Amino acid sequence: MLAIGQTVISTDLITSNFSCDLDACKGACCVTGDSGAPLENDETKILEEIYPAVKCYLSKESVNTIETQGTWVIDVENEMVTPLNDGKECAYVVFENGIALCAIEKAYNDGVISFRKPISCHLYPVRIKKYKYNDAVNYDRWEICSPAIVRGNTLRTPVYQFTRDALERKYGKDWFNQLVIEARNLSLTR
Repeated sequence: MLAIGQTVISTDLITSNFSCDLDACKGACCVTGDSGAPLENDETKILEEIYPAVKCYLSKESVNTIETQGTWVIDVENEMVTPLNDGKECAYVVFENGIALCAIEKAYNDGVISFRKPISCHLYPVRIKKYKYNDAVNYDRWEICSPAIVRGNTLRTPVYQFTRDALERKYGKDWFNQLVIEARNLSLTR
């Protein structure tokens, strides 16, 4: 484990490789699971605000889900998450050529909204667990992401480099630069 500011970071972010391979996994992380994407407090309000702009990207089923359940819900673990379509894919998913993509991110890429997508989605496969005095920053291994591990190993892309934009969005460039220094130091000691 490494410590930077108010975060405790698993060294797996440095020693493990990862690079999404959507052609292989088809965006399974947006479709598989027991719950929607975890949301931060401010993201619930953002989803409420951007929904009208994102609605045109969504399927009729997703629109029905969101208009019935809300732009976000509380799951069985009492956490704020995105709603699911009939207990399956995230209601914000759109399918293109058989690949699950994020409608929020599509609207962002089109310049329609300024919010990219929930930080938990942007960070994946990094997961953050909030504690009273710090955040635990971990690499979440999931079998559906095995193509990303193969691709990451081929490209030699450590998890922290794959998730650089998201980590900088969450903790800032100074924090990330410190992580890079810690990664170098760790590689020198191995």
